[in-house]
Formats: sequence, C-alpha cells, structure tokens
Amino acid sequence: MDKTQLARKIYQTAHLTGTFTLRSGKVSNEYFDKFLFEADPALLSDIAELMVLSIPAGTEVLAGLEMGGLPMATALSLKTGIHAAFVRKKAKEYGTCKLAEGAAVQGRRVCIVEDVFTTGGAIADGIRELRKLGAVVETVLCVIRRGDASAFEVEHQVTLIPAFTMEELLASAT
Repeated sequence: MDKTQLARKIYQTAHLTGTFTLRSGKVSNEYFDKFLFEADPALLSDIAELMVLSIPAGTEVLAGLEMGGLPMATALSLKTGIHAAFVRKKAKEYGTCKLAEGAAVQGRRVCIVEDVFTTGGAIADGIRELRKLGAVVETVLCVIRRGDASAFEVEHQVTLIPAFTMEELLASAT
C-alpha cells in the first residue's frame, strides 16, 4: 500500500466529525480517533512499516507515551527489533514505582513515539521526564501532526517526524 492509500485508509477508519475538545483545550469539529487505527492489526502494521523508515540510525530505545504511543512503539519494536520503553504520565506508586517501564533509558538514544501531535503537551512532559532519567532524546515520531511543530522543536531541541500531516489525511479523502 502506498502512502496516499494508507492515508486514505487511516482517514476512512479514524476520522470523526462532531464537536471534540482536544487535550490542549481547543475545540475541533473533526477528530482522528487514534484507537480506531491502532486497534486494527493490519492498519497498525502498515503504519508501522511506513514509520520504520523514519527511525534515526543509532536509536537504542523506542519510548511509547501513555497511552496512544504504546501500541505504535510496540508495533515498531516488533518490526525493527529495537527494544521499547513504556512511559507513564506519572510514576506509579506501587510495584516498581517507575515512570518508564521496559527497556532501560539511562544513557541511551531514545526515540519518542506518539500517535497524534497537536500542541505537544504530553510529548513535552515525556521529553522532560526521560531526560531526567538520563535518556538522550533528539527525535519524536508521530503518526499524525495536527499543527505546526517548529516552535515545539526549537523549545525542546528535538526533531518531530510525522508519518502524516493533517493536510495529507484531509487531501486523501478527496
């Protein structure tokens, strides 16, 4: 499946219309329900095949952010053999009490994996926390970029690489 066909399939599977409040607090009349494309094994595999091409050389850990980044990080890990870490929004207060579960991140080149970028709030939190743990974070991969990421990239000193922009998904519907 080529990129345009994949964009169309994501759009058909996950595009919803109505009134939706985004994490940022903004209200949108359209929404891409990430769980609809992440729950479809064939579609998730196809998305991961495309995203594998964007993983920087030397990446040692794929860090999926809770909750939407977890399936993507797992799918990418399965396709590449790169170990995954699963990053919580806050460290759990029982068991291991870790913020990042799975692969160790300290001193390692970590590529963050997320589903949708709008303003980057959750990603910024993940970058900050992973760096506190000693991870080297320079790249963020996402499936869909909804907004401009240039200020985010400068502020957090990362490169954001989307598989698709919102414009590409919308264009695929026509």
